[in-house]
Amino acid sequence: MNANFQMGLLHFVHLLVSADGHTDDREKAALAALQAEEKISPATVADFEKSVAGVRESEIYTRGVDYLKKCTDEEKLTALVHLYRLAESDAAIHIKEVRLLLYAINVTNVEFDDVVMSVQMAKAGKMAS
Repeated sequence: MNANFQMGLLHFVHLLVSADGHTDDREKAALAALQAEEKISPATVADFEKSVAGVRESEIYTRGVDYLKKCTDEEKLTALVHLYRLAESDAAIHIKEVRLLLYAINVTNVEFDDVVMSVQMAKAGKMAS
């Protein structure tokens, strides 16, 4: 995946994870798995963390949108599937997480049904193996 995808994903993941005010162990584990799955290097994560230190949520959101807009439709869908799964990971979806997901889906022009179907297919694939 390209750098725009990774940076866009990191921006939205940051917003999603911090939406409810705390990061629990399930979210941390899901975050580590996501970084491994998408081959996001520790250096990229460190650069990202420096870039958002002290930055307002609205600016982080705007940057994330700018990165995702440069991605392919497949990359956009993949990013939104990751966000959806991450929102589910702590077993309690906060209203700010729902709002963020809906905004991200809207600005990337990805169909919500496509995101849900992709998540369900991934779950079914894991259950079958």
